[in-house]
Amino acid sequence: MSDMDTAQPVPAVPPAQSAATEDGDTDTSIEKVQQYLKAKDDTSRFVGLALLKSVLDNSPALQSDEETITSLWNSISPKFLDRLLRTGSRATPDQKDSKDMLDLAVAVLHTFTVLLPDEAKQGARLLNRIPRLTSAVLYSSKETAGVIVETLLTLVSFPEGASIFAGLDIDEWTPLIEIAPEHPHVLSIFIWAWERGTTTLADQQSRGVMRKKIDQSIQSLVASFSGTDATSLLEFLSHLGNLDTELIPQNPGWLRSVAKFIRNLSTKRPTAAGRSAYTKCAGTVLMLYPREAPQLLFSDEQDSEKPFSYLFINLILVDIRATLPSLLEKLNDAEYPQTSQRLAAALDVLAAFIGHLIAWIEELDNPDAAAPPSEKPTFNMPPDLVLKLSKSIGETISVTMEYLRDRWDASVAGAAGLHPEARVGAAHTSAGSHKTLAWDSKDGDAAADPFTLSALRAIALWLRDDDGDVLRKEAAGLMDMLMELYQRSSSTTTPPSASSFRDQQDYRLPILAALEGILRTSRGIEAFDSHGGWQVLSRDLVAVLDATSSNPPHDLEAEILRGTRIALALSIVVESETTTPEDRMGLVTAVAACDVPPIASASAEGAVAATIDNGEAALLGFQTDVLRLAAALLENANPGMRRRYAHSASAIRDIAERLRSSVGSDESPAASDLDDVLAALTWG
Repeated sequence: MSDMDTAQPVPAVPPAQSAATEDGDTDTSIEKVQQYLKAKDDTSRFVGLALLKSVLDNSPALQSDEETITSLWNSISPKFLDRLLRTGSRATPDQKDSKDMLDLAVAVLHTFTVLLPDEAKQGARLLNRIPRLTSAVLYSSKETAGVIVETLLTLVSFPEGASIFAGLDIDEWTPLIEIAPEHPHVLSIFIWAWERGTTTLADQQSRGVMRKKIDQSIQSLVASFSGTDATSLLEFLSHLGNLDTELIPQNPGWLRSVAKFIRNLSTKRPTAAGRSAYTKCAGTVLMLYPREAPQLLFSDEQDSEKPFSYLFINLILVDIRATLPSLLEKLNDAEYPQTSQRLAAALDVLAAFIGHLIAWIEELDNPDAAAPPSEKPTFNMPPDLVLKLSKSIGETISVTMEYLRDRWDASVAGAAGLHPEARVGAAHTSAGSHKTLAWDSKDGDAAADPFTLSALRAIALWLRDDDGDVLRKEAAGLMDMLMELYQRSSSTTTPPSASSFRDQQDYRLPILAALEGILRTSRGIEAFDSHGGWQVLSRDLVAVLDATSSNPPHDLEAEILRGTRIALALSIVVESETTTPEDRMGLVTAVAACDVPPIASASAEGAVAATIDNGEAALLGFQTDVLRLAAALLENANPGMRRRYAHSASAIRDIAERLRSSVGSDESPAASDLDDVLAALTWG
């Protein structure tokens, strides 16, 4: 076999050629090393590599000389390094020589990934060694495998390196997958490559291929971690939410195994790292797989005395309540981001559990005969434990709201009563600019903290579906924060790079869900009016109505859902009032001025197509809700106000008649609602 295919047996390095350690001899040693490296035969090149390693290890001054380091790196033949890696990764008659070749090549590459300037690290001479390094893991000793992992970790931290690693076949990833339990940094290599190395995947087919590779890799990783506590694997899986949504595996076969890992780790007195890992992983899979994951984590065997779900949610609640009282003073600590992520995940778990509990209760009250048993929520917790857990959840929601109040005051509301030295940077809000408190986070305001959004999601679900007024009245004290966050979300659009679900920090839907509960109390209505809630929501409602008049409903599903929720929240306000205030009537004028075309499936003659799709049905429902809201405002207005808004009432009636004629069937819910609208406007 020629030198082009396999490196020759390892020669002995001449003792006389050992690297000098005195500064005066360094230049001479470097020249000799470069002569060997530039030779045409593999024997000289190998001697050069061995001498080079010695020179670099014993010359601290040289290690910081980027120009010389770069020159030495450019003297090495990349093809020769590949041959060393390839020869060391084969079964050969002289196994020791092969291992020595592999160890030396890996050591040299690792040294240069540390010493080269970043610009050179991102060059093809180094990054193109990634495939060979990955394959070499299979034949390496544990120590050498660790060096390879460290080297790859550095290389995939650059976008080009991440892209090369992400482009490898699943078989090429297998050696790393097999050693992942012993080398946790392997998992960092994968998640970095999947996050940073897939941004150039332009077409749907290439993203589909990558999604399949990710799915298969996780399945293999789950198998590799069998028999371990899987702490590092669960921590790794908690980062899946950072991926582009099109890369996240759909209906994964490994989800059940991951749920078992979470169950096992959470019940075996885990370390702090273990608690963080199972909490964050549970929060992630519940958000990514809202249909499958709750069944796996919250369902238990029938007649279980202490169901896992009860123990698990109690652990989550205890963690939240124990951490929040002292969290404000730790906002600027180095470990705060990790704490915030763990608590955000804990609140995501809580929100998912509340949602699962609500779905189970609704299924009991109104069974869905058409749904297959596998899709029906199951919940085997004894009633007394449900009551205990509900009380504990209520206490946790209260503590969380108290913390949000303090955190918001620290970051946004300002501190007018404090000495100027106790106040730091300015916070800019819709109500003006204020100096923030000194203990707020220096790295970002409360709105950017993932904890805030997760907390509001959990709070909103509980306030909306729990009938107790105590927490709803307490939540009314957060109205200024809710309205400010709503306006921020309305005034900013999601950036193009925000393709993962965690990048979409939109507070509007959680706030609207919370308002469905808060506005059912007089204190909530008062706070809503005090902070301009009607103006904030009605402005967004009209914006959604305008958008739906000129765009297909399939492109505006999120907006239509939000518009429907806004109409519901405003309807609660209208129902609480005996007469319509003048400042509410601006919405009537705005609705009357909107162009609300009939649904696209309707014919010009008004006969609706029988095949109205879900998007069109949602749009029709939203339009009807807006008209009902406007009609209710007019109906509750005093006679003088009605006369002043007669033209608006006529325009709204015309819109309702067009929609009603397009619906056709008298038996549909939309037809009945539109008939009610027309009946309410008969006086106009």
